[in-house]
Amino acid sequence: MSSSKPSPNQKKEKSLGVIALGLMTAAGVVTSIRGMAMTAKEEMTMFIYLGFATLFFLIPAALVSAELGGLFAKRQGGVFVWIGEAFGNRWGFLAIWLQWIQNVVWYPVTLTFGAVAVAYALGRPDLAGNHYYIGLFCILVYWLATLVAFGGVESFAKLSNWGFILGTVIPGIILFVLFLYWISTGHPLGWEQISDPALEHAGHPRFWPEIHGFGTIAFLGGILLLFAGIEVQGVHVLDMENPGKQFPLAIALGALVSLFLYILGSIPIAAILPYEKIDLTKAIFLTFEAIIKDIWHLDWLLKLLSLFVAFGVMGGVFAWIASPSRGLLATAEAGELPPILQKTNKKEMPVPILIIQGIIVTIISSLYFFMKHVEVGFFLISAMTISLYLIMYMLMYASVIKLRYTQPHLPRPFKLPGGKLGLWLIAGTGFVAMLFSFVVAFFPPSQLPVGSPLFYTFLVILSTIFFSSIPLLIHAKRKPEWKKK
Repeated sequence: MSSSKPSPNQKKEKSLGVIALGLMTAAGVVTSIRGMAMTAKEEMTMFIYLGFATLFFLIPAALVSAELGGLFAKRQGGVFVWIGEAFGNRWGFLAIWLQWIQNVVWYPVTLTFGAVAVAYALGRPDLAGNHYYIGLFCILVYWLATLVAFGGVESFAKLSNWGFILGTVIPGIILFVLFLYWISTGHPLGWEQISDPALEHAGHPRFWPEIHGFGTIAFLGGILLLFAGIEVQGVHVLDMENPGKQFPLAIALGALVSLFLYILGSIPIAAILPYEKIDLTKAIFLTFEAIIKDIWHLDWLLKLLSLFVAFGVMGGVFAWIASPSRGLLATAEAGELPPILQKTNKKEMPVPILIIQGIIVTIISSLYFFMKHVEVGFFLISAMTISLYLIMYMLMYASVIKLRYTQPHLPRPFKLPGGKLGLWLIAGTGFVAMLFSFVVAFFPPSQLPVGSPLFYTFLVILSTIFFSSIPLLIHAKRKPEWKKK
């Protein structure tokens, strides 16, 4: 009779090492090449923005989520449990709701990128600037994915892996190869041709942001969003033999790899395209086009790469469309969800929530019908996502501080280093950075033709208040019979 006790070798196989978790973190952060156009548009100041995002967001968020994830490792619910234990279920429900709704609002952003990719794959780049086409594409594809999801998404799980390889890794490698070709053949560097006209200088690269109001640094929030979702890595703290030492090293490694990959993808765009051609939605394809089509005359390769990118976007949407609802469903046991939103079909798919997601995506995607510039609509929707997610992160930072004082004796597999001083330094710095970025998110970027700045700010404020108020209202109206038995 064999013993059920694992051998030392078996334990070692189950242990997650520094390099493994570091690479997992980087893979979870750099999921698409979509955001590299935004960092490229900041020219050489991308190093400042990416450095800010890494030091004041990625690292603090990962460390804080590690302490909270280890503290409540035996309970499901993620931020709902973490923040609920600190401030009560009302704020825990707000946190998980914000995590859900920002994922839903995110879909029109990624589908916009997919719509542009399809336009280039079809040899119709003119469609990439057609706001009616973009809006219709986002709505139709999302509803198609929703209908497919009703039957279960297990068969689409592998799509995300292949989509990442074809839609991110391969185009990313080719981008860097094109950059090497560009500089080796003596072509002028984009950042040396002309710079941001809003910043009153040209002809030389800028290495430090020239701040003339919050509008000139409005891209900060969008760049922070590239690193969002890092809190899910906190659960892996229990898979490490010595999390106190290993987890910070793994996060540092993951941060460095993520930073390197974003720079690796952004530099080619900034080098090959002059500033005025760096469009948030089309820059990747314009970079491919500048060499593959205009110099090499390989139209078929441009279409193939665009098809790869489109496949990556579609694969991700179809595979992960039900994911945001799972966290929200976890609140059903606490009685936070009305019974109608707790229902699932035979495939365990939350049909009512998926329908609500589709309605929200339809409303948000319809903004494109009223905005002439696709690029502006793209960033506006991104700003809505940013403001919602940053509230959740501020609650998370506040929770780790409060729980250290209110529940100090609970076992913590990982604690923020440095005692109480380290706690306040790491979580406090993260909170202040999120608050600053939250304020910046309401200002229209000076780099884009937003039209009416007042209308832009009004829409971001309205969406933030509206989506943040709904969970508080639901919580206030909840009934005892809502609690799932």
